[in-house]
Amino acid sequence: APGRAMLLGLKQGGASLAAPAVNRPVMLGADKTRIAKWETVRAIKQLRQQPDVEYAEPNYIRQTTLVPVDQFYPLQWHYPLINLPQAWDITTGDNNVTVAVIDTGVLTAHPDLQGQLVAGYDFVSDPINANDGNGIDADPSDPGDSSTGGSSFHGTHVAGTVAAATNNASGVAGSSWATRIMPLRALGLLGGTSYDIRQAIRYAAGLSNDSGTTLAQPVDIINLSLGGEGFSQQDQNLFNLVRNQGSLVIAAAGNNASSTPFYPASYNNVVSVSAIDINRQRTPYSNFGAFVDVAAPGGDSTQDVNGDGNPDGVLSTGGDDSGGNLQLNYRFLQGTSMAVPHVAGVAALMKAVNPGLTPAEFDSLLAGGQITQDLGTPGRDDEFGFGMIDAHSAVVAAQGGISPVPPTLAVSPNALNFGSLGNTAILSVSNAGGGTLTVNTPTDDATWLAVTAENTDPVTGIGSWRVSISRSGLATGTYNATITFTSTAGTEQISVIMQVTASSQISDAGYHYVSLVNVANGQTVQQQAVAANNGVYPYTFSNVAAGTYEIMAGSDLDYDGQICDAGEACGGYVTLDQLTPVSISSDLAGLDFSTGYNVIINLTSAGTAIQPLARTDGINLAP
Repeated sequence: APGRAMLLGLKQGGASLAAPAVNRPVMLGADKTRIAKWETVRAIKQLRQQPDVEYAEPNYIRQTTLVPVDQFYPLQWHYPLINLPQAWDITTGDNNVTVAVIDTGVLTAHPDLQGQLVAGYDFVSDPINANDGNGIDADPSDPGDSSTGGSSFHGTHVAGTVAAATNNASGVAGSSWATRIMPLRALGLLGGTSYDIRQAIRYAAGLSNDSGTTLAQPVDIINLSLGGEGFSQQDQNLFNLVRNQGSLVIAAAGNNASSTPFYPASYNNVVSVSAIDINRQRTPYSNFGAFVDVAAPGGDSTQDVNGDGNPDGVLSTGGDDSGGNLQLNYRFLQGTSMAVPHVAGVAALMKAVNPGLTPAEFDSLLAGGQITQDLGTPGRDDEFGFGMIDAHSAVVAAQGGISPVPPTLAVSPNALNFGSLGNTAILSVSNAGGGTLTVNTPTDDATWLAVTAENTDPVTGIGSWRVSISRSGLATGTYNATITFTSTAGTEQISVIMQVTASSQISDAGYHYVSLVNVANGQTVQQQAVAANNGVYPYTFSNVAAGTYEIMAGSDLDYDGQICDAGEACGGYVTLDQLTPVSISSDLAGLDFSTGYNVIINLTSAGTAIQPLARTDGINLAP
């Protein structure tokens, strides 16, 4: 093709062959580069039909993937996991695309949300629940969802994952850089009522609502990082209307580690998102079941698999009001709430390259496996739905899959930290591009390390590889190694670190104080001090009065009468950022949860070292 190169292989004994002539149609308004690409693809297709041609393929031009320069982007492992850098090579979004984040509101002054927000609304109708002195109003800013400090600023975290200001050398990156966020507040001190949430959804979809304002143009995507159990026909009818308005609704599958339907994620015409960790495994808290459509990174803050010194939660924009004065910062959180905005951000990138993309077309691409990487059982399954969202594949699919895409080797996670106790881990190897990728058997440079195939395609080498270590016979100390994957699309190296201690020990974070808190008044009604037993902290509460309670646990290393201070373990049922009330009217069991370190990164200059800090809003111990 004129001006374009291709690679041509003739079968042995074949005669020389010239590329067939290409009939060039008139392409009004098309640039020369696009015409040349089209001609190349046409020529290759014709050459492949010739009996003497063994292969004909584009002579791909390789380029580095677009990596943002934001200060804390290296800690956002969850973006490379879903191939966002490869997608950013094609598009970083469009400011004509809007995502409504229906949540606790946002911290509108956060520096990484400046220029990213459009006008929103506050639909929390009860003044007490609103915590801002009034009912509904045009101010969607988040006043906090705790009357005593230690607010979640949940909506701010979600919004940052969708579209934080990106490539500005500070803070974090968002999934879709140019996308605009419409903050709609529907959750307050006590959560959100079905009515208030419906009003926010109606507003976003351009339907009549209590604000008195009807949007002329419905938003493109609605992010619902919220939910609960219980079906409502009224809600289902609403989502049918929203679908007709052209808005794509994406919701959290829930954090109860249960297959019980969770709403609104389980409604028809809503995309349900489960959560995976850095190893592409379903997180311990994530719901599962027939209602799950897709999986995305939700994080697991109890781990540090990549050894970066921070928990493997999702890092995004946040705030801290535990000290009385609001501090804007960045936080690691975990939950299906964190998974949803990854999918919303990817959908926004798809709308950027295909503004006419409809919810039905999104669903079709999802069900066809064109925008995901298949995980778990081949095809759709109850843990991952149709697979993990793949940003690059999604953008290419939204474009119509016209341009030839070169294969790209992707290995995740990009580092492994076994610490002093871990023995095995899984590396996921995939083709983040198009075409055919062949991966060779990986090599390593340590005698204490072994890499073996597990659920791996024997021909392509794509799939899961198990990494195992042995500390037998090794002296105490820290050991480093490198695993190297070579392929037809380049090489990836994975760093490995592990420790050998004087004796193997079961995880023990010191005494934990497990508290049963009455939701009605915030008072701790019972508390137990428990020690670890083989890495587990068993607890039992007896003679509990009927009511609704939250369960929290943590350590008190400085003996100040508070748990969950800086540097102390902290956790809650089901997750710390989304405590799930437990209604008690009879004996209950199996209320298990994990504790970890809730890290906050304070706002600093670009040249200042990152100082990870645990949350400082301690919880008073019962007398």
